[in-house]
Amino acid sequence: MNRNKRSTDIGGRERDFLNRRAFLGTIAGSFSGLALSDLLARDGVLSGTLHHPPRAKRVVQLFMAGAASHVDTFDHKPLLKKKDGTPWDPGETVELFQSTPGACFAGPWGFRPYGQSGKMLSDIVAPLGEVVDEIAFVHNLVGKTGVHSQGTLLQTTGFTFPGFPSAGSWVSYALGSENENLPSYVVLPDHRGFASNGAKNWANAFLPARHQGTVIRPGSETPVADLFAPKSDFIRPENDRAGLAALSSLNSLHAAARPGDDRLEARVRSYELAAAMQLSATDALDVSREPSHIQKLYGLAPEGPGVDDTTINEKAETEFFGRKCLVARRLLERGVRFVQVWSGNDNGFPRRNWDSHEDVKRDHGPLAVGMAHGASALIKDLKQRGMLDDTIILWTTEFGRMPCSQGSQGRDHNPFVFTNWLCGGGIKGGTFGESDEWGFRPADRTHASSVYDIHATILHQLGIDHTKLSVRNNGIDRRLTDVHGHVLREVIG
Repeated sequence: MNRNKRSTDIGGRERDFLNRRAFLGTIAGSFSGLALSDLLARDGVLSGTLHHPPRAKRVVQLFMAGAASHVDTFDHKPLLKKKDGTPWDPGETVELFQSTPGACFAGPWGFRPYGQSGKMLSDIVAPLGEVVDEIAFVHNLVGKTGVHSQGTLLQTTGFTFPGFPSAGSWVSYALGSENENLPSYVVLPDHRGFASNGAKNWANAFLPARHQGTVIRPGSETPVADLFAPKSDFIRPENDRAGLAALSSLNSLHAAARPGDDRLEARVRSYELAAAMQLSATDALDVSREPSHIQKLYGLAPEGPGVDDTTINEKAETEFFGRKCLVARRLLERGVRFVQVWSGNDNGFPRRNWDSHEDVKRDHGPLAVGMAHGASALIKDLKQRGMLDDTIILWTTEFGRMPCSQGSQGRDHNPFVFTNWLCGGGIKGGTFGESDEWGFRPADRTHASSVYDIHATILHQLGIDHTKLSVRNNGIDRRLTDVHGHVLREVIG
């Protein structure tokens, strides 16, 4: 018996998987059948029956892996400069992740006002100053953990342990795809490797398997794994098609004997989608078709993805993140619902993420400049194309970093308060929620914000009531926001 029963809030919308598989098996031999069968997967469970009129229809999540420091980027704290180098005393006992509190640490960079709002931004995120009035900063976000794996899962799935769908999977499940030739949910990882948890950060969990994120690596020799047959003297188009037809027949027989298991359906659909993506994805990933002024806007290097990054540097990080942001825009305008863009990989040597325990200047400097350049370009580009009005950009990280030093130049983890920001899709610019004078905890500890509120707000802008999008799994009605969350009404324009 299949325990993953769909909730009555969205019941009746899921197709009978067995009938669909049988149908796929009969038509998968023709290219026209590929497009038709994938078209059947385009509708989400809420397609045509949204809970209220939407302001947005697509989402980009920019994730800074390793924990970006809010007090070195977006959350200006003059007291840190005033008290720099003196003993840090927040007036309470503090237990940190891997150190004891050091001296008050102002950080290596200055802050300056930008935009009509006069929002103070660090010098390392100065490119975002040109679009700062478009951005809603939430400075009172709190986490549940100071552990990277758990904190990352919390921001991507709403839970601190594996086994739950990512936000992108929920959006794909609810809204479906706008393009039969591309996945509804695409992940653009750091080219150096996945962040903590790997593919769990974009997993479908108990949702239908077709809603998991599809990994694409812009700039690599094979951006989409196994999209094309390997180069060979004996693989020809005709025997490649014959092999796929035989595989389709075997899949149909296998599926008919296993009703209620959607994993094979997802595999069948991946083959169909791969055939369509051989044309559509190649086009979407070809940034050389962009005018030179657009490539310059995103900071693409003349050397391209082969730019030297033997030592972490601003030029390389701008190329890497800018290229992913440009590809994200090209995917969004072709109908992809949710794009997840990563900056930083899991911990290794040399460090290539935001986990600046040893030297915040060394790590945050290049990463932040590259991120700010690419994110600013994405906002400008979407706006000039009329797409920012219905596209939400979410900037996030697993937690923040402490206002005191670790050693002399680093910062330890701070899950007690950190920053997210949102832009586009009916979000209005400004600052909503403050941290305390140190950037240590929320200024008002009784009214802090959480990832549940961020997710509830995004779903609201997509026309979805977060309390009604649920799936019964193991006897519990599960949702992205668990049993928490409220819409941040003040950030909605």
